[in-house]
Amino acid sequence: MRHGRVALRPIRRRDARTWTEVHDRNAHWLGPWEATVPPGAESRSPSSYVQLAGDLRSQARAGRTLPWLVWYDPVAEGDPRGRGVLAGQLTVSGITRGSAQWAQLGYWIDERWAGRGIIPLAVAMATDYCLGPLGLHRMEIVIRPENVNSRRVVEKLGFRGEGMRPAYLHIDGDWRDHLVYALNADEIGPGGLVGRLEASDRSAGLGHDTPDTPDAVTDR
Repeated sequence: MRHGRVALRPIRRRDARTWTEVHDRNAHWLGPWEATVPPGAESRSPSSYVQLAGDLRSQARAGRTLPWLVWYDPVAEGDPRGRGVLAGQLTVSGITRGSAQWAQLGYWIDERWAGRGIIPLAVAMATDYCLGPLGLHRMEIVIRPENVNSRRVVEKLGFRGEGMRPAYLHIDGDWRDHLVYALNADEIGPGGLVGRLEASDRSAGLGHDTPDTPDAVTDR
């Protein structure tokens, strides 16, 4: 799935070296926002990219998750390679059918590419797909209150705030409060979120690659 210079591609084992380099290089940038496993829990966090990719692909085959890597084409910025670079990760998880028809979305971005509108566009693309062809009714994103930049991403796209969930997720070694943002399929309108984002950028005189508000991370 691609729009302009941003592409969402399914997570693959062959991307292990690239993902590990990007993620490890951003350890300080990502650390305050990444999910952790509380002491005494039976499950454990994946110890490597290969294990992470295997777990996510297994969940995807079961219809519970859509795990994507976010790729960005920086050729217009003078990158001599002229090809996509791994800019981050976006995962739609907790896909629930039946009477709920909803899912949650989380993401992170390489600090090197923050502020170029990559994540707002990626979130818009993923949400349009889930609330369109996939047939879901509701997309939810939870964000720590301190993560102001990530809150700007969802607010720019028109996700509405629904309040606080105290001690909702174990992040960076402790149970953290999270703000809930959500969007229903009937709230998107013609053109989808991608169209809404492009219209917003045009009215502000911005392009998708223009550094306006920095992108940030939520829980992967």
